[in-house]
Amino acid sequence: MKEFSYLRASSTDQAREAVVRHGAMLIAGGTTLLDLAKCGIAEPETVVDITFIPDLNSISSTETGVTIGALAKMAEVAEHPVIMEAFPAVSESLSLAASAQLRNMATIGGNLLQRTRCPYFRDPAVFKACNKREPGSGCSAIGGITRNHAVLGTSAHCIAGNPGDLAVALVAFDAVIHLGERQIAVDDFFVAPGNTPHLEHNIERGELITAISIPASQAARCSTYLKVRDRQSYEFAAASAAVGLALEDDGKTIRDLRVALGGVATKPWRAGAVERALIGKTLDAAAIAKASLLAMEGAVDHGANRYKIDLAPRVVARAIEKMGGLA
Repeated sequence: MKEFSYLRASSTDQAREAVVRHGAMLIAGGTTLLDLAKCGIAEPETVVDITFIPDLNSISSTETGVTIGALAKMAEVAEHPVIMEAFPAVSESLSLAASAQLRNMATIGGNLLQRTRCPYFRDPAVFKACNKREPGSGCSAIGGITRNHAVLGTSAHCIAGNPGDLAVALVAFDAVIHLGERQIAVDDFFVAPGNTPHLEHNIERGELITAISIPASQAARCSTYLKVRDRQSYEFAAASAAVGLALEDDGKTIRDLRVALGGVATKPWRAGAVERALIGKTLDAAAIAKASLLAMEGAVDHGANRYKIDLAPRVVARAIEKMGGLA
C-alpha cells in the first residue's frame, strides 16, 4: 500500500476544499477505500477523514419522507424504526448486505460509492486490461469467466456488475442524493459504462454526499428486498429485486408498483417495463410472471452469466407475489 498523508476534516467546506487537491481521497467507514488500496487500485496521496464532521449522521423523518445523513452507519439505518416501518425494502437491503462487522463500520454514503467487485478490475497485477482502471486498455472480462457479470446496461467496453444492495432499493423508491449545493436523482447518480466505464458515479471532484432523502409512499411502506445468492450470508447478489406495491381499495387492482434489480446490471436497474405492464391490472400470478419477463428487455449474456436472464424475472415475480399476498 502506498504511503499517504492524513487530514481530519472538521466541516464539509474543509473536506471539499481538501479533496480537490491532486491525489486526495475521502474516507469515512474505510471499508471501501482501504480495500481498494490493498488491491493496488486506489493510491491516494492524502486521505481526508470526514467521520468527525458534525450533523452528517442524523436520520430525520416527516410525513413526506426521510432524510439519512451520509455518515449514518448501515446497521443503524437498517434498524431504525422509521426505516423499518416506512421503507422496509431499504432496511432489508442493508441487513442482507456484507457482514455484521462491516455494517457496523460502513457508512451510507460510502456504500453508494463502492466500486465494482469484478475480479478483473480488482487484480491489476494479473489482469492489465481494464477500462475502469485504465481507459482504452480493454476489458479482460469479455471472453473470460463471466458468471457474476452483468447482462443489462453493458457495453463493448465493460460488463462489470454493480455490487450494491441499498442502491437498488433507493432507485426503486426515487431517492435523491444530496451533494451539497446540488441534488440528483439516485437513478442518475449511477452511470452505465457506455464509452466511459471509468466513470461510475455522477459526482464532481470537490463534491461529497451529505445525505440521501427518500419520499414516502404506500409502495415504499409495502415493500421488500429479495436477494438470491450462492450462499446465505456475506455474498453479493446473483439477482435481487426491490419491490413496492400499492393496491386500490378493492384489494385486487395494482395502483402503484416499484421494481428495481440488483446483481444483473452495470448499475442499479429500474424495471420500468414491468411496472407499466402491471399498474392498473388485477393482481394475478400468471400476469405477474408474464410481466416479470420484461425485466430482462435488452439483456445480453456473455456465456456463464446466461442464467441471470432466467433467474431475475423469477426473483421479481416472487417479490411481487409476496407483497400481494400470493406467495
